[in-house]
Amino acid sequence: MVDFTLNAKARTDLGKGASRRLRRNADLVPAIVYGGDKAPQNVALEARELKKALENEAFYSHVISLSIDGKKEDVLLKALQRHPAKPVIMHADFLRVVAGHEVTVNVPLHFVNEDSCAGVKKGGVISHTMTEVEVHCLPKDLPEFIEVDMAAVELDQIVHLSDLKLPKGVAITALAQGADHNLPVANVHAARVAADAPAEGEESAE
Repeated sequence: MVDFTLNAKARTDLGKGASRRLRRNADLVPAIVYGGDKAPQNVALEARELKKALENEAFYSHVISLSIDGKKEDVLLKALQRHPAKPVIMHADFLRVVAGHEVTVNVPLHFVNEDSCAGVKKGGVISHTMTEVEVHCLPKDLPEFIEVDMAAVELDQIVHLSDLKLPKGVAITALAQGADHNLPVANVHAARVAADAPAEGEESAE
């Protein structure tokens, strides 16, 4: 498990102009912390520190220790706004984590044993239809990722949400909404033949 700690400063200068000045003059990212039994709080984080943390996939689904003027709070990253054309983070939203209260988070899927997949050995190709899944659990049970073992998946077989092996205390949000939401995660299908490939016994046109 990776421990993530970010430093932030409370800010009272609000509005688009103030946020623009933060990014341009101080290399800071405006953000908001909300949830729990406290009022939302506007803060600013160092852009460099946040960018470094974002390079780690686990940061997006991990409880973060956010130190606001030296006072720590446990939070989750809930939203991130990036500049459409530049490598600039415009704004971040953090949700306070309250012990004993469930959180809902998108967790990445890690596909393993694809090279030894039964369907692949028979000439099949693996397609991923999901790269992450929304789960709900207590903060202490939050996984950094969920593993999808492809070893035993046969040709023309589909892996659904209900097939995933979940850590104790973790539930998939979609499955709580009924069988119709048991969506496909991955499948093994026959490799497609190129449309312009000559059929057997035919010669290519010169």
